[in-house]
Amino acid sequence: MKLVLHLNDFDWPIPTAEVAGLLDDVASIVEGSEVDGIAVADHLWSYPIMGGPETNCLEAYTTVSYLAARTSTVRLLTLVTGAHFRHPAVLAKMVTTLDVLSSGRAWLGLGTGHYEEECTGLGVPFPPLSMRYDLLEDALEVCLRMWAGERGQDGPYTGHHVDAQRLLNLPQSLQRPHPPILVAGGGERRTLALVARYADACNLQPTEEIPHKLEVLRRYCDNLGTDFERIERTSSWNFAVDDNGSRTKELLEQLRWLAGLGIDTVVGRVPDIERRLPLERLADQVVPAAAAFSSRP
Repeated sequence: MKLVLHLNDFDWPIPTAEVAGLLDDVASIVEGSEVDGIAVADHLWSYPIMGGPETNCLEAYTTVSYLAARTSTVRLLTLVTGAHFRHPAVLAKMVTTLDVLSSGRAWLGLGTGHYEEECTGLGVPFPPLSMRYDLLEDALEVCLRMWAGERGQDGPYTGHHVDAQRLLNLPQSLQRPHPPILVAGGGERRTLALVARYADACNLQPTEEIPHKLEVLRRYCDNLGTDFERIERTSSWNFAVDDNGSRTKELLEQLRWLAGLGIDTVVGRVPDIERRLPLERLADQVVPAAAAFSSRP
């Protein structure tokens, strides 16, 4: 099992002027360990369970680009970008640029989006869910077309809500045929079908339903003639560690449970990360132990 650090709570109890220094230290600790990557939540306001709109929130792609300059091996992604947030061609260009500047470490993380309050508050469009699913499919198709060949697809594209005349993309991404794609969500009618058709990874809620969701995904893959085994199966958890080891032991038991359900990679927030020590303990004590957990026969 691989572990990815999730930065989704930016309201650290430190002065704003010290935020860059904290990110420098986080990058250094992660880079010097076997932590597999860093994922950044893509919101404009903090989500309610992270403190809500009145707390600090960093913009995702600016943050992940900063982290790219301070790391050299770990993969970098958002978990995840709502398809309504950015025009697909702009998003493809952003991820391409991140991939080029990080020497081929960018992933595209996409979902339908879910935080209406931040959008209505800031005037960002938040269409109904059915339209957001259409936008998600448009984004997946546009990004893949822009990553096709050496220049992208020069021909026109007409999707559900996107009309483009020339999907030219220069420079191209370093990762070929394209940066890996993660689609988040466990919706059995549309989301998992999109994973099977377009994605390299899924992200499922950490529940007992995971084996069922994976079986649904397998059926979609079989119907499309795609390889189910190629899809990285991810989920989320809270990476809580402590001084006396009791919470660390509990975390390892939870990670073993997720591996038993079929999860390959867990993405998690480290509480009190501003102290640095919890992240160091995760890297030193949890990551090596979790590496022995097998999710596949």
